[in-house]
Amino acid sequence: MKTVFTTGEAAKICKVSQQTIIRCFDSGQLKGFRVPGSRFRRIPRDVLYRFMKENGIPTDALESGRRKALVVDDDEELVELIRDALENDGRFEVRVANNGFSAGMMVKEYRPDIIVLDIMLPDINGKDVCNLVRSDSTLDDTKIICISGMVEQDKVQELKAAGANDFLQKPFEVETLVERMCRLLDVEPVEA
Repeated sequence: MKTVFTTGEAAKICKVSQQTIIRCFDSGQLKGFRVPGSRFRRIPRDVLYRFMKENGIPTDALESGRRKALVVDDDEELVELIRDALENDGRFEVRVANNGFSAGMMVKEYRPDIIVLDIMLPDINGKDVCNLVRSDSTLDDTKIICISGMVEQDKVQELKAAGANDFLQKPFEVETLVERMCRLLDVEPVEA
């Protein structure tokens, strides 16, 4: 469990920009310390927790220390495989949706850090889900990894243009997915 955070980490936890955290730090609203001999700011866990409580910021990201993942796919076996891998990993809190409608509702309420999104859903195209997520500025930090069995390179480019951060071709190794998720979220790799 981390006890001290950088301004970038605090910003991700609070779901605000790093500039906002720096402004709060520099104005004294958010206490902390500077690393001796540098201008780097550090914020202790208890101080960040109190700041979040005082400002009505949900503290669940800080309390669990785990990143929120939403897995959206209508292939229930694959969903279970991914969910098991992420829960066993221990760094993720996982929710699942089997269609675009459920995913849309869950994104608003759950506010995931990352979405693993099958682009061929029964009720909506994955590209449309990307567009919906990207049209909500409060989800700017949410990462999206699209998964699909299709291979057309132009479709992959369309998804990235719609806001997907990464694409993984089915079938894939679940370890590869977890690795890519960690890279997108700047989560430290687990030492084997």
